[in-house]
Amino acid sequence: MKTINVRRWAWVHKWTSLVCTVFMLLLCITGLPLIYHHEIDHLLGNAIEAPVMPAATPKASLDDVIAAGKALYPHKVMMFMSQEADAREIWYLTMGDTPTAEQFKSIAVDARTAKVLGEPSFEGTFLGVMFHLHVDLYAGLWGKLFLGFMALLLLVAIVSGVVLYAPFMRKLHFGEVRRSRGPRVKWLDLHNMLGIVTLTWLFVVGATGMINTWADLLVKYYQYTEVAAMIAPYQGMPTPSKLGSMEKAMDNAMAAEPAMQVGFVAFPGTSFSSPHHYGIFMHGDQPLTSRLYKPVLVDAQTSEITDRRELPWYLTALLVSQPLHFGDYGGGWLQFLWALLDIATIFVLGSGVYLWLRRGVRTTTPGESP
Repeated sequence: MKTINVRRWAWVHKWTSLVCTVFMLLLCITGLPLIYHHEIDHLLGNAIEAPVMPAATPKASLDDVIAAGKALYPHKVMMFMSQEADAREIWYLTMGDTPTAEQFKSIAVDARTAKVLGEPSFEGTFLGVMFHLHVDLYAGLWGKLFLGFMALLLLVAIVSGVVLYAPFMRKLHFGEVRRSRGPRVKWLDLHNMLGIVTLTWLFVVGATGMINTWADLLVKYYQYTEVAAMIAPYQGMPTPSKLGSMEKAMDNAMAAEPAMQVGFVAFPGTSFSSPHHYGIFMHGDQPLTSRLYKPVLVDAQTSEITDRRELPWYLTALLVSQPLHFGDYGGGWLQFLWALLDIATIFVLGSGVYLWLRRGVRTTTPGESP
């Protein structure tokens, strides 16, 4: 590579790295506890546990589960209800003053007895703070888009770093650290070595993180296109004053998709349904397919299915990017690997800051001319 090209790539690498490094450090530090969010919730005592019952214990009617939440907050309306893939004994209800309320209550209800188990706390907790700092900097959509731009700069920094790796390391063996040349050279070699080792992981996490920041925009586009087409026959019809049986709606959805499980239910008027429908989102039962949803629209009065279809490719890409970003689809060993790579990335970013702060400083070893 010509010297002028090396300088250009070095300039690109330096400035894209410097602009995004502080925010990438923040994301790596806050992302580390999020890898173990289930374990930390249990450790801090914030997780809600269902009582142990025989495996064959029958499930309560979903109408009774909803009634338990309504009894606790009679003046609020149902927004969502969901289950975790590995905790099918609990239904989590989300209730607000309106279907689109920004302030809401979360209630955990036993799926077998329809008894309220507690109200999960998230906002203001340690993990809640880490989540907001990692996802949107407490700035909503604009915070997400800003972090997405920082992720884009990270990807440019990675590509430019790869371009520069060969000419700068051509005289060194892989992994060689020149300790006798002073601390700056040692840190430079460590920075280059760990940077190239974590290259693929960091690129994948950076790219999937950038995609995740587009989630709100992709969902809105989905609503204006796919959902609008699915609910077109209901345009102009009055909003139902009384909702039909959720138990019957769920039975119909499960009969239509017998190989899938329910992930979450969106109630009429929320962002994932329409004023006339329950949106029942089904998913697979494998580690990866458990993140891929298939919407089933059910008439909220008759509890009969009106439409069901696969998600468009852009939402599928979004859903696939989420487990790849957090590494929570392959069990404890994958979480451990993600945590190690996250720590290594913190070192790469921190050493990059150190090298910039020490720019122009040259140290000498005994007997070496400055």
